[in-house]
Formats: sequence, structure tokens, C-alpha cells
Amino acid sequence: MQLNPYGEYAVLLAASLANDWPDDAAGIEERTREFGMTMSFEHSPTEHADVRGVLDEWLRVVDADVPEDRAAVLNAQMAAASAFPRLTDHDGEGWHLHYRSDDQGLAHVLAAVFAVGTALHLTTRGMSRLGRCEAAPCRNVVVDVTRNGRQRYCSVRCANRAAVRRHRARA
Repeated sequence: MQLNPYGEYAVLLAASLANDWPDDAAGIEERTREFGMTMSFEHSPTEHADVRGVLDEWLRVVDADVPEDRAAVLNAQMAAASAFPRLTDHDGEGWHLHYRSDDQGLAHVLAAVFAVGTALHLTTRGMSRLGRCEAAPCRNVVVDVTRNGRQRYCSVRCANRAAVRRHRARA
């Protein structure tokens, strides 16, 4: 996979799926391709539900209130998704690392990619750089990749909505 699962792209993919859940397994695979994953997967009848389960488990990291809880949930997810690293060369991408066996399905691969990518994102950017949009009633996931570490809203629209509410509250 071209996607570097050890940084922000994995977290952005997870947030994209959480904020706009595809209708079927094909939609999930299409989204992974938009974020740089190029490998094909054998589809199973339960794939859509399996990936939803992985995503719901990942959202426990997003919703953890304190860094220690966030780390504990994430450590458990990484342990459950662990695999030996191996070199692979597919789809004309050149040699690169995979942390998966060839026989693992999309849900297992995404569990590993999300867990490791989130761990690296949080440890390199800061444990508070993942959360929910602060513009109620929006509950979208926010992955803070800003330089100053102050992203609180999922979109400009939500930031504007919050600003209008603050302005009206002062008036």
C-alpha cells in the first residue's frame, strides 16, 4: 500500500470513514484508494459490518477523555491487530513494508493501519490532536494537523457556525 500507515494519512482515512460512512464494501475500498491504498482485497459477505466494527472500536480512541485512557485503548487495538512486518512489491509501487499477511481481509488491515497511524499521529503531534468537532450538534471527527495545534472544528462551515453562536451570545 502506498499509504504510509504510520502517520496522519491513516488517521485522516479513519476520520473520513467515520464522518461519511460508505453504503457498502465497495465504497469503503474506493475510499481507501482515495487515501492511497492500492492493494485489492478478497471481499467477504460481512466486510461492510466488519469494517464498521473496526471503525467503532477506533472511535473509542477519539472519544477517550484523558491521554492515559486514549493510550490504553490504542495499545489494546495495536496488540489485537499486530502482524509481522514484511517486504512486498505490488502494483508497480516498488518495495515497501506491509504489516499484514496476504490472506488478511480489509477489516483486519484497516484495524492495524488505524491503530498504528493514530499512535504515531498522537505521539508526534500531541495526545490531544484528535477529537470531535466543537460546533454542536456536529459530532464529526477532527484530526488536528495544523501547525499551531488548535483545530477544533471539522470544517469552515462548523467554525463559522460556532463563531455566529458566540457573537449572538455576546449581543
